[in-house]
Amino acid sequence: MPRLDTRLEAEGAEFLVLGQLLLHKIASYKTYTNMPGYDLVATNPESNKSAMVQVKSRWRTGAGGFPIKNFGCDFVVVVLLNRGSKDGKKEVLPPKYYVFPVGVIESAPRSKDWGKVNLKDIPCYEEYEEKWHLISEFLGESNA
Repeated sequence: MPRLDTRLEAEGAEFLVLGQLLLHKIASYKTYTNMPGYDLVATNPESNKSAMVQVKSRWRTGAGGFPIKNFGCDFVVVVLLNRGSKDGKKEVLPPKYYVFPVGVIESAPRSKDWGKVNLKDIPCYEEYEEKWHLISEFLGESNA
């Protein structure tokens, strides 16, 4: 089976995260395509602080990990898009968002070849689901 082209879905994941940030009252914008290290910038105009956010997405329902090599950001948001599977056997489900401070991902074990991090190797990874307030607090905002 040929490799699935998921570039559009990966781009969509960045916009999904941007939308979530805005819905959580975190002023944010998308960077130019292929900025090394980050995809979005969350800002607090009042304190003149910003947070660089890298978005990592996985297309397949049940995906357990993601490759990462560049840690030039403050947060990594992992988006499990849950779009089913190539063979059509997996169910399409709503996306899940995990908001990790970059240090959590840096300290996780990674495969040597692809630099893949398995979510299950991150202690208590479930606790980072929908933790948008971590970005708000980093920016010094109290509206989380």
